Amino acid sequence: MSRTVTVGLDGSPESLAAADWAAREALLLDAALRIVHAGEAPPHSYRPFAGEAVPPPGADRSTHMLREAEASLAYRHPGLPVIADRVAGQAAAGLVAAAEDAQLLVLGSRGLGRTAGFLLGSVALAVVARAQRPVVLVRAGAGSADEHMPGVFGTASRDTPYRDVVLGLDLADPHDAVIEFAFAAASRRAAGLRVVHGWNPPGLSAVFADIPDAQRENELAQHARQKLADTLSVWRDKYPGVEVTEEAVIGQAGPHLADAARNASLVVVGRKNRTASLGPHIGPVAHAVLHHASAPVVVVPHD
Repeated sequence: MSRTVTVGLDGSPESLAAADWAAREALLLDAALRIVHAGEAPPHSYRPFAGEAVPPPGADRSTHMLREAEASLAYRHPGLPVIADRVAGQAAAGLVAAAEDAQLLVLGSRGLGRTAGFLLGSVALAVVARAQRPVVLVRAGAGSADEHMPGVFGTASRDTPYRDVVLGLDLADPHDAVIEFAFAAASRRAAGLRVVHGWNPPGLSAVFADIPDAQRENELAQHARQKLADTLSVWRDKYPGVEVTEEAVIGQAGPHLADAARNASLVVVGRKNRTASLGPHIGPVAHAVLHHASAPVVVVPHD
């Protein structure tokens, strides 16, 4: 696997935001940036990075878009190796194939529930569900300042510290690839790591379903907190510079993660590699976070 961050570009505002994010992440990783346009359809009418005129409909807009993006991102991020090329075939399959040679794939998204846009809906869902590398989804309008904490005068910028990285952790299946991605992302940002585990107290019985059992719930909460601390112990030792906040919260993890995303630079969730009868799934937590989180979301596949 090469040290490359790959981004899918189609000229839409969300894909332009994704390209900017991918360039910044490539610099943090000391990796090259690869910009790809997948599929046979021409790109959207786009707002060029450098403000150049968009070619008329009869011109090769895909090539023009890729060349303009390559030149602009290389200029704005000195020292970043940037390449751009087209990927043949259907969009989802082309992006999944492009991800195979990258450390991570970055896509633009306004939410998987929307239908407008090239890298949205079924395409984004198919890529996230099938890619064997981490996939990051970035919303339109996301900028570098959104990843940083406000400064003395209440304004965030690249000169202020990063916001926390948020990790959604399933203690029933805590996978090293997901945990390590989150710790490494926090480490290279010199940011804190906020780990969220959602759990539901089981009912005692149908007869006593309406009677709260505070003592039992307290014991279960303590057990969840201890298991969370034990799971993260080895990773704390491996990344001693990362300040970790642990949260074992009652309820489904998805809504808690979406809420935490409001003050996060990145949200990390896992996806188990499995194929159901109706095709690959991404799981309810990842699906909820991709729908509702405002921060960039990375979905890390694992066995």
